[in-house]
Amino acid sequence: MTSALRLLAYALAIGAGSVLTGCATTQRTAKIEMTYPPVGQFVDVTGGKVHYLRDGTGPELILLHGAGGNLRDFTFDLMHRLTDDYTVTLFDRPGHGYTDRVPGIDTGAFATDGDSPQAQAKMLREAAGKLGIKDPVVGGHSFGGIVSLAWAVAGLDEDADHNARAIVSFAGVAMPWDGGLGAYYTANSSALGGGIVIPVLSALATDGIVDNSIEGVFAPDPAPEGYGEHLGARLILRPDSFRANVRQVSELHPNVVKLQTHYDELTLPIEILHGTADTVVPIDIHAREIVKIVPSVRVQELEGVGHMPHHVDPIAAVAAIDRAAGRAGLR
Repeated sequence: MTSALRLLAYALAIGAGSVLTGCATTQRTAKIEMTYPPVGQFVDVTGGKVHYLRDGTGPELILLHGAGGNLRDFTFDLMHRLTDDYTVTLFDRPGHGYTDRVPGIDTGAFATDGDSPQAQAKMLREAAGKLGIKDPVVGGHSFGGIVSLAWAVAGLDEDADHNARAIVSFAGVAMPWDGGLGAYYTANSSALGGGIVIPVLSALATDGIVDNSIEGVFAPDPAPEGYGEHLGARLILRPDSFRANVRQVSELHPNVVKLQTHYDELTLPIEILHGTADTVVPIDIHAREIVKIVPSVRVQELEGVGHMPHHVDPIAAVAAIDRAAGRAGLR
């Protein structure tokens, strides 16, 4: 076989594989969305829709989930503990669950743009305004923590009813870190990774892989029984959500650097709940550093707890919210 014929054969094989993978991924996406449909409502914002769930009575509380998750994270346990005392609004962050990506971003399979925390906060702030939310406590877990801080920073330049009155962070990203994020994010956030690798992973990832990932996020604590199924963790296996997540995380560092320059202007109450055994968002890099530069930050450390403190100790999570609301004069 000549070199030209070999190249043609390889091209045809790759093309056929892509078609088969694409069909399998489309079918799996449809099945995932049928199994885990939207649980809330939608509000129109500039360039798209935001999926939200709202319940309760009392001061406004907004909660933002972490990387790879969706608003169901908070309905597993925490939300029902709060709705007697707060009007709780849960948002799917852009690109996750059933919320669209931020307007204007290139969402193509081979694109590499990530929705920055600042852009996510802008989109969700608009949603909050459309819902008539005033003077909220804004809380976030992990990546949601840095979006919460971006929400507060945006309020420094915008006089709006939906400006945060207080921030609560559960193991939230807050500060820049040294080093990269590893081969997983580097590869999958690349053009080739997004266009070729992610569809394959989306089609072939097993339930065991998903469950192991959840256990890894909770470690050293065990994941609660039924958490993964309740979360609809397989929603992140949809290629569009998969790409959105890895691109957001891969571009996070420079955006944290930008946000950090405004931290010394923040005066609103900030409560942080962080486990000392967290290896995903290490406490010594984030909570223990931001408290040195923002006088209004208070940190409660949970000894031996990993990256999911609001699940491991929901009573402490509610207490952190109560402290933030109380310091802000909302309770």
